Amino acid sequence: MNIGIVCYPTYGGSGVVATELGMALAEKGHHIHFISYSQPVRLRSFRENISYHEVNVSDYPLFDYQPYELVLSSKLVDVVKYEKLDLLHVHYAIPHASAAFMAQQILKEEGIDIPFITTLHGTDITLVGKDQSFEPVITFAINKSNAVTAVSNSLRQDTLDHFKVNRAIEVIPNFVCIEGCESPEIDEELKRNLAPKGEKIIAHVSNYRKVKRIDDVVRIFHSVRKEMPAKLLLIGDGPDRHEAEMYCRENGLEKDLMVLGKVKDTEHVLTVADLFLLPSEFESFGLAALEAMAAGVPVISSNTGGIPEVNKHGFSGYLSNVGDVEDMAKNAIKILQDEKLLIQMKLQAFGQAKKFDILNILPQYESLYTKVVNKTY
Repeated sequence: MNIGIVCYPTYGGSGVVATELGMALAEKGHHIHFISYSQPVRLRSFRENISYHEVNVSDYPLFDYQPYELVLSSKLVDVVKYEKLDLLHVHYAIPHASAAFMAQQILKEEGIDIPFITTLHGTDITLVGKDQSFEPVITFAINKSNAVTAVSNSLRQDTLDHFKVNRAIEVIPNFVCIEGCESPEIDEELKRNLAPKGEKIIAHVSNYRKVKRIDDVVRIFHSVRKEMPAKLLLIGDGPDRHEAEMYCRENGLEKDLMVLGKVKDTEHVLTVADLFLLPSEFESFGLAALEAMAAGVPVISSNTGGIPEVNKHGFSGYLSNVGDVEDMAKNAIKILQDEKLLIQMKLQAFGQAKKFDILNILPQYESLYTKVVNKTY
C-alpha cells in the first residue's frame, strides 16, 4: 500500500508514534511518504520504502503568520497525485485533518478519490480543542475523516464529550518497539557513570510544561532523597525545567540532579533508571510511562486520563491522585527500599509494556487501512 503520513516532526508523542508506525509499515513492504515541515526526529536514517516530502512555507510580507495549513494542503495534493498514494494518515486533528480534507476536495475535482484517517493524540482534543475558536474546525475535520482513531479509551470519551461527533472513533493505543525481546538491555557503564556509588536513579521525561507538574517531580524526589541515596535524571526540555533546577539548588539537591535535555535515544537512557515519575495533571495516553516500562522501569504516576490504561496499580507501578505528592513519594520509597519488590516490579513493568508491542498494534492499523481503501469501513 502507498501511504502518506502527516505528522509533527518534533519530540512530542504524536510525532514519535507516527514516525515509528511509518518505519514499521515500511519494513512490512508498504511504501511510506512522510509529509511535514522538517524531517521527523525519529527518522534517523532513510531506508527502503520511505520517502520524505518537506512542506516549505515561504516568507511572504502580506502575512504576519504563515498559512501552514494552506501550504500543507497544496503539498498533499502534489504528493497524492505524483506518488499515487492510496491513503493519507494524519496525526493530530489540526491543522492536519482539516488540511487533508481540503486536499481531498481539490483532488476530487480532478477525479482522484483519496481517503484519509485521522488519529487523535491528546492536546489536539483536551487542550487546543477546548478553545472555542477551534471547536467548529476540529468537529468538522473529525466528522469528515474517512476513519478516526484515538490512542486511549479516555481520549475517545473526551472527544465524544466535548465535540458534536457523529461518527465512530476506534481506539488503537500507542505502542513501543520491543519486537520479541525477552528483557531490556541495560547500559551498565552508563549506570555506573550516572550513579557511581550505586545510588537509585529516578527518571522523568517530558516537555516541562505546567500540565506535567514538574514541581511534584522534584518534591517527590526530595522525599525519597531524605530516605536513601538517589539521583534524579531529567530528560527533555521546556519552560518549567528551570523551576526544577532552582528547587534542587535551594534544597541542597543539585549534586544529585542530572539534566540531559533533549535526547534522541531516550529508550536507551531509561534502561539505567530504577523508577520513573509521571505526576501529570493530565495525559491522554502516557507514552513516556510506556517507554519507561519498555525499558524495565516501574512507574509512579497520577491516575488521570489514559494513564491507568497503561500503568497497572500494584503491578507495573503505582497510581495516585493528581497532586498527592505524599502518596507518590511513599510508593516510590516502598519500591526502592525493597530490592526484591523492585526486581519484581521491573519484570512486571516490562511484561505490561509487551502488551503494547508494535507487533500487536501494527495489524490493527493495517486492518483499518484495508477497510478504508476498500470502502468497507
